[in-house]
Amino acid sequence: MASSLKKNIGFYGLISLGSGGVIGSSWIYTNSQFFKAYGAGGEIFGLMIAAVLAVMVSLSFAELSTIFTKSGGEVVYAYAAFGKKGALFAGWALIGSYLSILAFFVTASSLLISYLFPQISTGPYYTFAGVKVHYLELAIGIGITLFIFIVNYFGARLTGNVQIILFAGLIILGAILVVVGFIKGKPANFLPAFYPQQNSVSSVIRFVLPAMTFLTGWESVAIMAEEANIPKKLIGKVVVFSIIIAAIYYILVLLSSAFIHPWKQTANMDMGTIDAFKTAGFPLLGTFAFIISFLGLATSFLTLFAATPRLILSLARGNMLPAGLAKVHPKFGTPTNALGLVLALVLGIGWLGKGALIYFLDIGGFLIALAWSFNALSLFRIRKRYPTLKAGFRIKHLFFPVIGGLFAFSISAMTVIPGTPISLVWPYEYVVLGIWIILGLVGFLTGNRKKKVSDDFLGRSLQDLKSPVDKKSDH
Repeated sequence: MASSLKKNIGFYGLISLGSGGVIGSSWIYTNSQFFKAYGAGGEIFGLMIAAVLAVMVSLSFAELSTIFTKSGGEVVYAYAAFGKKGALFAGWALIGSYLSILAFFVTASSLLISYLFPQISTGPYYTFAGVKVHYLELAIGIGITLFIFIVNYFGARLTGNVQIILFAGLIILGAILVVVGFIKGKPANFLPAFYPQQNSVSSVIRFVLPAMTFLTGWESVAIMAEEANIPKKLIGKVVVFSIIIAAIYYILVLLSSAFIHPWKQTANMDMGTIDAFKTAGFPLLGTFAFIISFLGLATSFLTLFAATPRLILSLARGNMLPAGLAKVHPKFGTPTNALGLVLALVLGIGWLGKGALIYFLDIGGFLIALAWSFNALSLFRIRKRYPTLKAGFRIKHLFFPVIGGLFAFSISAMTVIPGTPISLVWPYEYVVLGIWIILGLVGFLTGNRKKKVSDDFLGRSLQDLKSPVDKKSDH
């Protein structure tokens, strides 16, 4: 059974997948809500702090991705650190997070289109979780999902090239907003950046947590490292720069919206940046902002749909999932069976509609924070177990990834502890999390943990990771 992936992704494709995977959709129109809650300064400065923390988190991925350039990213690292138990835990967290986001995109994509064509949200419908799901909306969402699947099916090179085009569109349109916003706008619209009665420091700190949800998706660089046709050292740099590029993009576009129109007025609008530019006399740029929203959804959709099957492929290579899921197309070099499984799962959940899938998104945020913190622990463990391992991108001190990991763990803890500002919604989200935990336990208890992993999983045996001195000490 073919299981070798092709090195089809170049530098620009990889960085487009990384940064494009981070830049999402809702941030560009929900800034009206965040401006109102935290002030323009709270959102923008909070995002800056969150970006620094996200970079700290990414350092562990950056180093390990240059040691183990195999598909699966954290699944592989966790195996090297903790064995199959660790790999299963990492896969459970990441797959759960990505599936929840992908399922949400099924209906979110058509909801965005309905902003331009309201007739889409009319006609026959069904109701789930108190929210209407129109059949036409669902059909459009399924069509977009199938298109994303087809692009991924025909190879990582095509996926990377499509992502480059979409990401270029994001950059060009964003640059136009930024240039016009700063030239035609004025600092007086932004300053003072907080409401008079607001505590500026607490407003900034309070937004750091929701800001972290804007900065996910870069993990895909490590997950798809096996298909990267670039030097190992560059892979680690792409992981980090994916966050930096996306964060700069977010901050400049949001700042331009606060320059072009008084942010306190934008705070009372429905569509944030879109309405700000339209009200300021630039309706075309308001449309550009909407297009950015759709492109952001498309780039995130494409990246996560590419990354999730690679996680499944990796677990199958490790004999933690059925071996058939490790099959790779002989011509296109893509994990076709894993792709098909992801498509079935996404469509199987996606029909629930926005009302139910909001719960899945919150669970996804908890799981991704858990995965981030666990990866920092994996790096610490691997450094201790295999001190002679050489990395193309090596961090001199573990202080920064450890701080990032601790912060990520604090986010996950605050999510599941009732009564915090970011607690899960009782009882619905706790029930969904409970179901995913049960599924994870079933997979863990029924998996064949004694069966050895395939040669394609780690790229080498655990024994080979040790130095000659370490090997002698084992005997």
